[in-house]
Amino acid sequence: MTATTGLRVLVVDDHDVVHWGFRLLLDRQSWVESCDGAAGLQEAVDFAANLRPDVALIDLMLGADSGAEACSAIREVSPNTRVLLISGAGRISPAVARSAGASGFISKDWGAADVVKAVRMIALGSEVFAEGGPGDSVGLSDREREVLGLIATGATNREIAGDLYLSPHTVKEHTSAIYRKLGVRNRAEAVRSAQGLGLLG
Repeated sequence: MTATTGLRVLVVDDHDVVHWGFRLLLDRQSWVESCDGAAGLQEAVDFAANLRPDVALIDLMLGADSGAEACSAIREVSPNTRVLLISGAGRISPAVARSAGASGFISKDWGAADVVKAVRMIALGSEVFAEGGPGDSVGLSDREREVLGLIATGATNREIAGDLYLSPHTVKEHTSAIYRKLGVRNRAEAVRSAQGLGLLG
């Protein structure tokens, strides 16, 4: 790849419509030589090992896996691949993204032209990070974050209630709010989602 042509891009997203939308969008750019796609972590790693893409555009949540995990795994097999994380559901802090090996994070709320520009900037060696701290768009309260942190340790609702001097009923209400805001159904999914969004240390 030169600074302006021959870019190889890998799109990693488990939502079919989004996946194909990004591929069609990027394929139309004169500076993109090829744009391949993967729906999950292992498929993405296999593609990266064989194709050595210049940029990987990775959804922050990939079913049972996180985009941060996919980023680390892809860069293990293709160290020169630069990664741009993207999400419609939440935020990841620049520090967490960088620790996973990513060069940027943007929101799916961005317009098509801005997404294309971000991919190009990442390919040219820049970093691109959406404004806002970890999990800003999720909207968890400080108390909900405390409860979430204790859920991640494996504590029961009764144990959390004791630690935070709350009633078990209040903890249950906080837990229900956390599930709703993260779009998950149980504790395991909540912890996995929170890790992917950079909400847990």
